[in-house]
Amino acid sequence: MTRSRIAFAALALAVAGVPALADTWKIDSAHSSVGFSVTHMMVSTVRGEFAGPSGTVEFDGKDPASIKIDASVDASSINTHNEKRDGHLKTDDFFDTANNPTITFKSKKASAGTKPGTFTLVGDLTIRGVTKEVVFEGTGLSPIVKGMRGESRVGASVTGKINRLDYGVKWNPALEAGGFVVSNEVNITIDIEALKPPPEAPAAAAPKP
Repeated sequence: MTRSRIAFAALALAVAGVPALADTWKIDSAHSSVGFSVTHMMVSTVRGEFAGPSGTVEFDGKDPASIKIDASVDASSINTHNEKRDGHLKTDDFFDTANNPTITFKSKKASAGTKPGTFTLVGDLTIRGVTKEVVFEGTGLSPIVKGMRGESRVGASVTGKINRLDYGVKWNPALEAGGFVVSNEVNITIDIEALKPPPEAPAAAAPKP
């Protein structure tokens, strides 16, 4: 084998070992959601949500391990379908939205799950200015589809649990029965739809003189 062929073969092997570059997708806030649930007075489940998240997702279109998320929500958009309760949740007893207007999540590592369309996402969640590492389990990673305007779209859901005390959300009067008004454990469900604009059409060739 000539030197040129050896060099070409070595280059081909090197390129084959390089992972595909991830594309940057924009989170579609209108079709994404952040929901949560807690146990109330040890007898029922109360659910709430924040207005659609904003931010970006990196994804190569195939490998869940390529996923990176940088997202935030407006803490004051909290909605539990009870105006009085929502007002209380915005105070210093809970989210202190006046001083901490956003909740953010930045992933640090993703790994593919054992089943198709599943993955694990590890990252930093910041609430009330406190940042803690959390683990989300992802499901339902969709195939990429084309939208009505030529854009590409992909979606997935992630779920996880946190202890609200870790983030300084400590309001919790005791009950006569020995429990508390609100559970410390909070279940989180995030549904994400992300989009990528269509590729730009090539510029038309200049007319010949």
